[in-house]
Amino acid sequence: MNTFKQPLDPDSVFLPETPSQTAGPYVHIGLALDVAGLPPRDYEIGNRLAGADAAGQRIEIRGVVLDGDERPVDDILVELWQADADGVYPRAFRADNAFNGFGRAAPGAADDGRWSFTTIKPGRVPHPDGTAMAPHVNLMLFARGINIHLHTRLYFDDETEANAKCPFLARVPGWRRDTLIARRTQDNDAGEPIYEFVVRLQGGNQETVFFDF
Repeated sequence: MNTFKQPLDPDSVFLPETPSQTAGPYVHIGLALDVAGLPPRDYEIGNRLAGADAAGQRIEIRGVVLDGDERPVDDILVELWQADADGVYPRAFRADNAFNGFGRAAPGAADDGRWSFTTIKPGRVPHPDGTAMAPHVNLMLFARGINIHLHTRLYFDDETEANAKCPFLARVPGWRRDTLIARRTQDNDAGEPIYEFVVRLQGGNQETVFFDF
């Protein structure tokens, strides 16, 4: 925040910077009621973006955010928004949609900092230059100690060709792109692919790339 200075004169003084305020730990009280131990509202934005009738490949995204000491950040709140299977962003959140392009997730007390989303594999969204970007989801992170929420993206390791041609991903230095790639592991009990994603807030070459959107 810029410091405000009074008019230049012999008696002018610099006013101190206004103290900053982080998002956590109270962000869960309003945005993750189950984690905060509060009763849910009639319509809650949760971590299930895809209902049973959603078009496209259903997937599960599991993730963790690590601090500079490689410890899970257990009070993280993650917001995810994405396009549908056709590469189109839903225009508004509706609780009765088969698919919503926006969700929230936070780890519970017994989750060791891990969070997850049930969604569908997004389609390819056009870049402003008209080129199709690789399938991806957008993530925004809130937590105690993070003064300004962080933006990043998650790409998929089984979209090798699309990733190689993505004009947005190409702007990230080659040695840092790996920090944006989620790894496909085993399938879950429903036969849906699971993608594991690790976000590192600090850590040299392994620090996740964040964007100024």
